[in-house]
Amino acid sequence: MQMVSGTVSGSLGIALAQGERLLAQAPAQALEQAHEILKRDPLQREALWLAAAALRMTGKDAEAARAEQGAIDASGRDPALVAAGRAVASGNLKEAERILRPLVHGRPRDAVAIRMLAEIALRVGIYSEAEAGLRRALAIAPGFSDARAALAAALLHQNRPTEAVAEYDLLLAADPSDVRSATAKAMLLGQFGEYAAAIDCYEQLLRHRSGSPDAWLGYGNVLKTVGRQEDAITAYRRALVLKPTLGEAWWSLANLKTTRFGAQDVAAMEAAAVDPKARPRDRVHLHFALGEAFEADRDHARSFAHYAEANRQRRREIGHDAGALRRQVDDAVALYSEAFFHGRAGWGDPAPDPIFILGMPRAGSTLLEQILASHSRIEGTAELPDIPLLVQRMMVDLGDASPRPYPAIVESLDADAARRYGAAYLESTRQHRKGGKPFFIDKLPNNWLDTGFIHLILPRATIIDARRHPLDCGFSNFKQHFARGQAFSYDLADMGHYYRDYVRLMAHIDAVLPGRVHRVIHEELLADPEGETRRLLAALDLPFEANCLRFHENSRPVRTASSEQVRRPINRDGVERWRAYEEWLGPLKAALGPVLDSYPAAPED
Repeated sequence: MQMVSGTVSGSLGIALAQGERLLAQAPAQALEQAHEILKRDPLQREALWLAAAALRMTGKDAEAARAEQGAIDASGRDPALVAAGRAVASGNLKEAERILRPLVHGRPRDAVAIRMLAEIALRVGIYSEAEAGLRRALAIAPGFSDARAALAAALLHQNRPTEAVAEYDLLLAADPSDVRSATAKAMLLGQFGEYAAAIDCYEQLLRHRSGSPDAWLGYGNVLKTVGRQEDAITAYRRALVLKPTLGEAWWSLANLKTTRFGAQDVAAMEAAAVDPKARPRDRVHLHFALGEAFEADRDHARSFAHYAEANRQRRREIGHDAGALRRQVDDAVALYSEAFFHGRAGWGDPAPDPIFILGMPRAGSTLLEQILASHSRIEGTAELPDIPLLVQRMMVDLGDASPRPYPAIVESLDADAARRYGAAYLESTRQHRKGGKPFFIDKLPNNWLDTGFIHLILPRATIIDARRHPLDCGFSNFKQHFARGQAFSYDLADMGHYYRDYVRLMAHIDAVLPGRVHRVIHEELLADPEGETRRLLAALDLPFEANCLRFHENSRPVRTASSEQVRRPINRDGVERWRAYEEWLGPLKAALGPVLDSYPAAPED
């Protein structure tokens, strides 16, 4: 390629290389070189990146930002980046990486290619590598909003919420009307108990973007969490006026469990479910909401048809391998013997602070949490991600020396490592503890699979198994759309196998660590709330407090699907709802097998 200027000649590659050589010593001349290339092709991306670097080095940051944005915008014309983007979209991350690695090596200033490669690392869970790549992209283009949003996600995955919020603050300083960043920041603030700040974030956003249905939806969610139910309903309804196909807003109304849909609402949801403008995720939410609407009307056949369709569509999006879970439980049973724990007695951090409530989702854990969090010495937090993150960290730490899967790799820990992981859990959860109380609750249900690991690293922590009748629990999961995870819950047979494996592991823990786990049968708690609460507090070596029976008066925020139920006194509204759907629950019953018959009989009223 011949350049316009007589001082520049040769191919495009030679011209760019000459610009790169000039950059370190003579950035003004490098800028001239970039401009010569851009005269011929104003969208030549490498020349735009070169120009941006030269402009930053000469103190012209505003012009540099425009050049960087030009290079980012021109990425859609780059065949290699387009091919990599298609590979990512189709889930072929190896192909995307194969395309991107040589690009990043050959174009060290291409922030878009660097960001795409870093996001592959983010998707596969290599968060430190993702963070390094995204910081490199932002060093090249500080205004690259997609890279900064991805960096915030990478930080959050590493349990560094304060740093993630700082990145969102930078994005919002550049664009206060940025719905994506404001929503992500507000959700993050809510996750860490900063509800007033989350509400303020949404209200600031809505001053700029009152026509954003997503902003109204997020605002409604945090209002629901803090107990402002009527305000939440208003926000959800405002979102639906703006976007009638917004399935999540319909589901959020249904998920309050207190809203009765009228005929006009049902007609609107049915129309939205077949509207071509509705996204696949909208349709999933709409079918779940319609299932609730028809259940309230006792039209169980139509209700189940919508629940089944919602689950079918969701199951298509999210994978669950029941066999892999069964093998993991097999491995845990094989590893966690009585001799294993006897030989490691006294290991771990001796702090008694954590109270783990684990088991199946929808098993009454939120009620237990609300009862305990009404005690003067116990703080309720949330479903904390810290144990799963700690397991991931252990796998990385020990992976080179012991490339065994989890939980078998736990056998490689020594006493010092067990103590360090226990201390790391206590440190990482400190950010959730706002009240200065001696005990706190971690109610992530899926921690049941990590019971042996928890005992090893935190031998004095309390472990509570919240258990509910398998058909009530299974059907309650089947009719619930979870914001994330719980992939087993979208198929009746998968759910039965999951419940069965959970019971199998907990029975094994009971056998090798007798009395270590305190079990609460949901139906027994409903039948005798005071007696069960007294037994629960005795297991914690805490005195009984009457406030625990007035849990519904506790105004603490509650983020789970049971948020409105636990703001009412004990009731049996959710008991045996499965019976109206029994004719369709055959796959669940078959998968549960003997576990179904062995469940404790319901107490007499």
